[in-house]
Amino acid sequence: MTHDSHSERHGGFSHAGVADSHMGPARLSDKVYGDIVERILQGEYDEGHRLPSEARLAEMNQVSRPVVRQALSRLREDGVVRSQRGAGSYVMRRPDRAMLDFAPLDSLADMQRCFEFRAALEGESARAATHYASSSSLKDIEKALQRLEACIQGGELGVDADFGFHLAVAYATNNRFFSDTLLSLKTQINFGQNLARNLGLRRPGLHLPEVQDEHVRIFEAIRAGDAELACQRMREHIGNSRRRVFEG
Repeated sequence: MTHDSHSERHGGFSHAGVADSHMGPARLSDKVYGDIVERILQGEYDEGHRLPSEARLAEMNQVSRPVVRQALSRLREDGVVRSQRGAGSYVMRRPDRAMLDFAPLDSLADMQRCFEFRAALEGESARAATHYASSSSLKDIEKALQRLEACIQGGELGVDADFGFHLAVAYATNNRFFSDTLLSLKTQINFGQNLARNLGLRRPGLHLPEVQDEHVRIFEAIRAGDAELACQRMREHIGNSRRRVFEG
């Protein structure tokens, strides 16, 4: 597969960057991110192999090296590549090609940005819930957990139940701005949850029970009134969800 045909199929970069000259560095890094992910999926960059240098990646994509560094930073956070000072970046994992059945490549970077934002927002939501959750709010979170467990047992996707758990935690803060923000992002959040859970159904004995255990541990920390632990567990859960998208 030539780079020209690869770029043509996915809207790629113009030869001199003219078509993308209106794009900011963040959007350009998203395109580099998608380009590298696809090349890994295609086997052009195999597991354990070294990626081209930053300079070469910048030349291939007609962008600056800082843009390439930003894309590589996100791929490291996703657990797809690792970087070693002076030795370059290496492919750690080839993502499951099935994820392309549920999400186009150009949507992955935005989805990962949403995970980043959620980790910050919902970590604080869990922290606040430990201080302000009423007995009724705690029961609502527990009911949300029960709905999720029923989905697992029934082999259901459970996207709405998953969102319901996170929303129940937000409502427990007694601060409508947490819940209002989640509701305003429901489409984007559901997109990530849908992808992660669809991939999880391919490994039903591992993925979904692991996610459910993380939910339970968040609830236990909130119920115990341990603000720091609740925040930590929520942030870890969302970070794990982000990485699970790329598990091969």
